[in-house]
Amino acid sequence: MKSVHFSQNPAADLQYLIQSFGYSSLGVITDSNTVLHCYPLVKESLPTHALISFQAGETHKNLETCTKIWEWMTNEGFDRKSLIINLGGGVVGDMGGFCAATYKRGIRFINVPTTLLSQVDASVGGKLGIDFQGYKNHIGVFTEPETVVVSDVFLKTLAPEELRSGYAEVLKHGLIANSNYFQSLKIADWESQEWRTIIEKSVSIKRDVVEKDPKESGLRKILNYGHTIGHAFESFYLDGPKHLLHGEAIAAGMIAEAFLSHQKAGLSLEELQAIIDRLKTIFGLILVEEQEIDEIVALCKQDKKNVGSSVRFSLLRKIGACDYDIAVSSEEIKEAITSYRSLV
Repeated sequence: MKSVHFSQNPAADLQYLIQSFGYSSLGVITDSNTVLHCYPLVKESLPTHALISFQAGETHKNLETCTKIWEWMTNEGFDRKSLIINLGGGVVGDMGGFCAATYKRGIRFINVPTTLLSQVDASVGGKLGIDFQGYKNHIGVFTEPETVVVSDVFLKTLAPEELRSGYAEVLKHGLIANSNYFQSLKIADWESQEWRTIIEKSVSIKRDVVEKDPKESGLRKILNYGHTIGHAFESFYLDGPKHLLHGEAIAAGMIAEAFLSHQKAGLSLEELQAIIDRLKTIFGLILVEEQEIDEIVALCKQDKKNVGSSVRFSLLRKIGACDYDIAVSSEEIKEAITSYRSLV
């Protein structure tokens, strides 16, 4: 994978990096949040560029928005030597990168993740994509950005719930790969942490996994712990009044999959309870109605790790160790969601 640049002065560093790449024209992709709060932090340092902004939110991560971005690229006359900067959270990085990777069979792009979630998760690994007909990241490609500029300066622009959403992925990194890291992460007063240190540690964990398995043929699947059921929660509630941020859905998914880990992978009852206690304290619990469970289970069958009709999970052997490709039946998924539901 290509470089990740940790920065305390993203405007100056971005200016230097852009000049070092060389390009014919420059475009910046933002959403309605980052164009107001993050773009002004780097605007004056950027060379002449075109700008596009789309409505923020997961519900806009679709082909319709992609079409608008491709039309903008075409109207601006971008060619194969053009350079795109994706300035925003995971939706901007996923969709902006996807549009760049497919426009004229691929033009170069730089990701500047502005949320904790995108900095510790989407910034590494080259996964790009959009949602399709209610399925998360259903259409996409693997393409690496030229570089990623990561700065905790942008975290000051976040609402508390957005910061908390990213914290779910931080906790996941500890759960799947480093028990000491997991134990060191705060429960009380979690907002006041040394975020730069945490971001660098989480990026190093994910980068180590991705470098060993760039196309998710094996080990990389452990990064999906909590995501099979979590993505199903996220998709099910996406357009309704119980809409969940990604991290909120993944936190719920990690608890439900901790029950499966105890049942299927050897996670001890003591560690199961420790995971429940920590995640419940930070994220609370979502109210899953009994009549919703079957449809949520059905959404799990669309997960990209599945093989044929077999739903495959990444589950914890213990805190800090995760196994993958564990077949789980629909009835077992239903039991796990029912166990989660019983905690409310």
